[in-house]
Amino acid sequence: MGADNIIIVKPEELTVKAEQLKNDTAEPMDYLRDIVGMDWGEEGLGALYYLECTSTGNRIVLKTMTPDREHAFLPSVCHLWKTAKIKEREVFDFFGIRFTGNPDMRRIFLREDWKGFPLRKDYDMDSNPLNMENEVNADVTEEYTLRPDGTIEGRENVVFGKEDFVVNIGPQHPSTHGVLRMRTSIDGENIRHIDPVLGYIHRGIEKMNESLTYQQTLALTDRLDYLSAHQNRHALCMCIEQAAGIEISERAQYIRTIMDELQRIDSHLLFYSCLVMDMGGLTPFFYGFREREMILDIMEETTGGRLIQNYNVIGGVQADLHPDFRRKVKEFIRHLRGVIKDYHDIFTDNVIARQRLIGVGVLSREDAISLGTTGGTGRASGWSNDVRKHHPYAMYDKVDFREITRTEGDSFARYMVRMDEIMESCHIIEQLIDNIPEGEFRVKTKPVIKLPEGNFSTSVESSRGEFGVMLESHGDKYPYRLHYRSTGLPLVDAMDTVCRGQKIADLIAIGGTLDFVIPDIDR
Repeated sequence: MGADNIIIVKPEELTVKAEQLKNDTAEPMDYLRDIVGMDWGEEGLGALYYLECTSTGNRIVLKTMTPDREHAFLPSVCHLWKTAKIKEREVFDFFGIRFTGNPDMRRIFLREDWKGFPLRKDYDMDSNPLNMENEVNADVTEEYTLRPDGTIEGRENVVFGKEDFVVNIGPQHPSTHGVLRMRTSIDGENIRHIDPVLGYIHRGIEKMNESLTYQQTLALTDRLDYLSAHQNRHALCMCIEQAAGIEISERAQYIRTIMDELQRIDSHLLFYSCLVMDMGGLTPFFYGFREREMILDIMEETTGGRLIQNYNVIGGVQADLHPDFRRKVKEFIRHLRGVIKDYHDIFTDNVIARQRLIGVGVLSREDAISLGTTGGTGRASGWSNDVRKHHPYAMYDKVDFREITRTEGDSFARYMVRMDEIMESCHIIEQLIDNIPEGEFRVKTKPVIKLPEGNFSTSVESSRGEFGVMLESHGDKYPYRLHYRSTGLPLVDAMDTVCRGQKIADLIAIGGTLDFVIPDIDR
């Protein structure tokens, strides 16, 4: 039924196997897509490692576990992939698995005084009453080392020392694009280290999924990256449909693809508006919102929503297109092509914008892959990572479009990739809009869907990069585990790398060009 092929590895063999795959000369698995923590009950606690070769697109899943629930330890792979450092912290936060060799074993989303690990199956839901007291962040973290005799040695690492001058950027700060807090140590005006503090809007969505039917889980995807609402739900619907063997109509595929691209334009227009506003410009902010409102008006007529869409459903889409949809989409694209020059005249060619973006916040291709910064951020560093090209879905293998990449890796390159993608999305829509076939917009499905046992995963190219769905089914009407690959978590994690040595004022422009959305990160 299209389930993932999983390689089971013993914990003591994980590091060797991971190194072999990462350094394979024929097909190096150089991109760690995600680490998904798991509680397999009596079998033990463990994790699934989703790997991909950036040159061939082939994917492998590793599975490892430890039967010791009281003292759960697994070896870290953060020396192979930089993104593993923050992904392993997430697994520790929710499952209590400590990773030997990871220098930072702090919680990441929950309070540091949180009791227990909420994604374990035996977690006591009443163990943490509402706590309104101020939380003091620890400036030390534990690192665990596995000794040759099999015992564990712990030592403390310092995050910020007494000599560090630390300022808070956020969480109540418009330029953090949501309730994100970045503890930033500075030397004069130069940034030395950024420690992101997450979880201010964590809602426990993945825990909620475990008690919801598959149809009910759909409602939560729009609340993740709300500027990729269509795309997020598209990924989850695809995953469930593939697992259940449901084939949707070609009409629904066309509609989903068009809506995804309208959503991408909508998101990139907001990216433009907010970046300019972050950097002190007001007029271009209104330009972006003017055209974005036109997209929201078009989508609202068909979906009934503007931010929260609720449109993709298992088997197709919720409702057929509005009678005026085709005409208005074509009129909008014609209008956008006519005004996009104004966007570039007022900002792209502005001397202040160019001085603040060109050569600022450079991210190398190697670091982009190791940190897992997909989407426009990775493509601006020369990493060809567009899921629509490398793992086509819906109608993307039937349309002609360019994957926009640049090589500079700086803030200006990240900006230009997204601006060029706006026009490429228009090109995709133009190829589809007059060729939508007749037929059903939704196929009938059972009122209660039970998926076969197994692990299933899909991914789409959301507005910010690869949004992935990892699902484990035990044959019930509820998912045993349903995890979402946040596009923004690697982007926030990359802030420390790209901002070191830059000016404190550059942090705002760099953060704007990375384009993260906080509810997608916190989940």
